[in-house]
Amino acid sequence: MKKGIHPTYYENAKIICACGAIFHTGSTQKEIKIEICSQCHPFYTGKQKLVDTAGRVDKFKKKMAAKDELSKIRKGKKVKKAARAKIKTGKNDKKIAKEDVKKPVKKEVKKKDKEKDVKKVEKKQDKK
Repeated sequence: MKKGIHPTYYENAKIICACGAIFHTGSTQKEIKIEICSQCHPFYTGKQKLVDTAGRVDKFKKKMAAKDELSKIRKGKKVKKAARAKIKTGKNDKKIAKEDVKKPVKKEVKKKDKEKDVKKVEKKQDKK
């Protein structure tokens, strides 16, 4: 082995868990801090434990709460479709006004698409 390129090896390295358990093993680091070990892991203990690294659980709960608030304000797709159907049939209730229902926006056909369609029609007529 070449000298000076390998890290120093500590035979009695200390591993400290967040639960307070301490283990000794060999490593290139003197002290290692971990979040979960065999003494506190749910698989080995049988107890459920939320492991929140970097606030992922809080972030998820916050995102879901914001989504719930937004869903209370918004109208669903089914409600909008039902309102459109009532307007078309003439059975309009006072609860749903025409302003509340957004009409679907028609996409404009591009000029190139129109030109292609015209050429197709001309070719069909020429074949006949």
